[in-house]
Amino acid sequence: MPFFNNYPLIAALCAIIITQIIKVPVAFILGRPTSLALITSTGGMPSSHSAGVTALITALIIEQGIASPLVAVAVTFGVIVIFDSMGVRRQSGEHGILINELIADLENIRKTIITIGQEGTKNVKALIEDDRHSREFLGHKPIEVFLVLYLEF
Repeated sequence: MPFFNNYPLIAALCAIIITQIIKVPVAFILGRPTSLALITSTGGMPSSHSAGVTALITALIIEQGIASPLVAVAVTFGVIVIFDSMGVRRQSGEHGILINELIADLENIRKTIITIGQEGTKNVKALIEDDRHSREFLGHKPIEVFLVLYLEF
């Protein structure tokens, strides 16, 4: 099959899959909450985005040579992906932390209002009972990305 003969594609996909699997033991070692759901989650350490694009670039360099236009396209793509994982997605994760803190504050306000015995808590209670939380680990710290890049090369 031609798909299995595509060395850069297989290298990138394997790097992503292996990195996602490694997230569980790394989270355990770092003392973070662990579950098999980490395998399908975005963000966290190590960066599967960085690992995938680095493996793709490395495989293309090996197969096509460093002067290849495909390497130029892959490097450009890789830089965009890596900076996105450190920038926009990281900010989204920090916003998730703030949203979760606001939800916890609303819960405390609701409990205080109920304790005091005032009416009108239905709207706050309905919001809290939705149990909505925002994802907090969407992006990567620069050190996490550079660690993956260092290990790949």
